Amino acid sequence: MDMDSRQMSILLAYMGLWIFSLLQVAHTAPSSPVECPGSSGIGCTVSNAYGAWPDRSTCTVAKVLYPTTEQELVAAVAEGVRDQMKIKVVSRHSHSIPKLVCPGGEQGMLISTRDYASVISVNTSTFTATVDSGVGLRELVDAIAQYGMALPHSPYWDGVSVGGLLSTGAHGSSLWGRGSAVHEYVIGMRLVIPASPEEGFAKIIEVLEGDDDLNAAKVSLGVLGVISRVIFTLQPLFKRSVTNNFISDAALEDNIISFGLQNEFGDVTWYPSMGKAIYRLDNRVEINTPGNGVNDFLGFQRTPSVIAIAERSTEESSEVKMNAESKCEVAEVQIAALLAVGTGLKNDGISFTGYPVIGYQNLIQTSGNCQNGLDANPLPLLCPWDPRIKGIFFHQTAVSIAISRIASFISDVKKLRSARPSSLCGVDLYSGFLMRYVKKSDAYLGKTEDVVDIDITYYRADNATTPRLHEDVLEEIEQIALFKYQGLPHWGKNRNLGFETVTSKYPNLPKFLDVRRRFDPQGLFSSEWSDAVLGIASGGVSILKDNCALEGLCICSEDRHCAPDRGYLCKQGKVFSNARVCRYEPF
Repeated sequence: MDMDSRQMSILLAYMGLWIFSLLQVAHTAPSSPVECPGSSGIGCTVSNAYGAWPDRSTCTVAKVLYPTTEQELVAAVAEGVRDQMKIKVVSRHSHSIPKLVCPGGEQGMLISTRDYASVISVNTSTFTATVDSGVGLRELVDAIAQYGMALPHSPYWDGVSVGGLLSTGAHGSSLWGRGSAVHEYVIGMRLVIPASPEEGFAKIIEVLEGDDDLNAAKVSLGVLGVISRVIFTLQPLFKRSVTNNFISDAALEDNIISFGLQNEFGDVTWYPSMGKAIYRLDNRVEINTPGNGVNDFLGFQRTPSVIAIAERSTEESSEVKMNAESKCEVAEVQIAALLAVGTGLKNDGISFTGYPVIGYQNLIQTSGNCQNGLDANPLPLLCPWDPRIKGIFFHQTAVSIAISRIASFISDVKKLRSARPSSLCGVDLYSGFLMRYVKKSDAYLGKTEDVVDIDITYYRADNATTPRLHEDVLEEIEQIALFKYQGLPHWGKNRNLGFETVTSKYPNLPKFLDVRRRFDPQGLFSSEWSDAVLGIASGGVSILKDNCALEGLCICSEDRHCAPDRGYLCKQGKVFSNARVCRYEPF
């Protein structure tokens, strides 16, 4: 790409900061999502890793318990059931954006699986692993690799627990074999569910492959009980060869399906404002193929806190000045820096020297080194979204669109881009549109057909009443994906509006709700949020109030849902006429 001297200076600065981060030793672990006023575990609050729920509310709980064994886990559930408390489970870092771990009210109980992570039992003869639900993804994939085995797919971010990633349907990218959703490799689960007083208020049940109830338990949103242990089917350890191809997006509609069919682990990162895309050619190779590559994705690397703060300040300045072109310039330079270091791929575990990058499955599939740190003060290196600093703060829309409709979706986005070319530069600052492939699932809350999952991350204002630059364009894209093309929302991401009408998109939802009634007849593991999402409670998930559309708490139907005092009015979509968006129209 062509650059002027100013852009080259910015690029060199980014490269210098990246090298600086590699040379540092001291770094800071993420804060706990659970904060308590004392050591008693009473009167605590719970949030997610980003420090704010979609509605910016505070979730207060009466009690937090930290079991270390299955016996203690049963005792914790029994205590909550006996006292008729709402119960939710939270993991070590809590990366789900919606309020899945909030019991509701102020008298609920949290069970943290932070310390429930001691069991990773590998059976080399059956190629299976039995794992505690609190085990972290990084610990799991590295442990089984020591036995010469691999989990074929996982999320790209490794800072999640086994229980958390399964509950939300987390996945990688593939249409091959069983597909890329981690729950497709689950062949058994042990859950702790409510029981009668005669049974001690809690009991363990086991569901195995072939049992219809496993189709509910594999993706449960945490409403069936507490996942205790999971049995995964594994494969012999293998290597992968990765090459990133950065080219024009002119034929993206034509290529998107065939690319997924031809590349076992391939994905596409689309930078719409630039008219470019990274096609990641990613396939397994023989285990004896030379190469010790590692995936250390640049966006998940440890970041000096001063840099994260400066990046946020720069973007806020562009927002205040309504200067989309400045975002375009920064995005172009950031993408150049990303490509210069192979997006974080390292041929020898230390540096990027060129493609292909070949490495073992556990070191290529997932990354997230910014979470691995020691408590320190001040904060030198950390995850750039750490809420303890004023770093990046974002919304995330993640929608799966059937492969039969994905080309039309891409075409609609291009039409919006053509009408306002700079409107999507802000998205490209956050790695564009990440497009991954996910296969149809038998899980009741899994994908109902083969899909392309699209992750879109974008700026979120510090104040809920402040509109975003080009607010309407992303709102229209969101509604096109969800409603025009009937996209399925990712259970662990999205703003409230992502879950509107979701119950009509899952034909097996009645089967799931039947299992929920049998496992937890009193609904102690459910909450106002999960009841609204699953259609148990009437009224849906929208919160109608002034400015609600700015945060995706509603779809605007009146100007007051936008920001009329700042010139943002509720208008019809430009490409999708049924869309209702907050568009800036100067006074």
